[in-house]
Amino acid sequence: MNRVAFLVDGFNLYHSVVDASYDLGGISTKWLNIHSLCRSYLPHIGRDTTIEKVYYFSALATHLLASDPSVVARHMDYIACLKPVGIEEQLARFKPKHIKCKVCSGTFKRYEEKETDVAIATRLLELFYFDRCDTAVLVTGDTDIAPAVKSAKTMFPNKKIVGLFPHKRRNEDLATLVDNSFRIKAMKYTQHQFPNPVVLSDGTQIYRPSTW
Repeated sequence: MNRVAFLVDGFNLYHSVVDASYDLGGISTKWLNIHSLCRSYLPHIGRDTTIEKVYYFSALATHLLASDPSVVARHMDYIACLKPVGIEEQLARFKPKHIKCKVCSGTFKRYEEKETDVAIATRLLELFYFDRCDTAVLVTGDTDIAPAVKSAKTMFPNKKIVGLFPHKRRNEDLATLVDNSFRIKAMKYTQHQFPNPVVLSDGTQIYRPSTW
């Protein structure tokens, strides 16, 4: 049995989904059942595969609350839909960074997502070290994970690492490091949407945001 773990870079995937919606003429794609999407790739990874776990790494954009008061609530509702289908989330944070303008010499504040790359790298090594999976699938196109991939392949040569690149997020440098890789096509997202509403085990109904 080939135990497969999926490590999902939430924001990398989110921006891909947004691009897919635009490329498909505005078709709704954000209400994505990530577990169902990942499961659909098991036959491509190999025979006798089973999902060990799908891990979702993201952060709450609390810094946007002033301009969009519902942004965190939407994200939390979405996470609430992910949990019952078997996804384990790990939330990082946004950290302010002061940037100096090269034109006017003034400064402005920009928020950057922190800790997600480190969290994914740590989980990858933990999964291999504790022998919790045979294959790890990285759902990201972010090259920052490359050093962890190199270390994991050196330390655990019998384990496999697969790249599952979100739409418009393929990274050639990362593709050369993994054992195999696949691209998610835009239309694939439309095939793995949650029902609307999602009904939780306690009867709570969560509806897709109207803007999604």
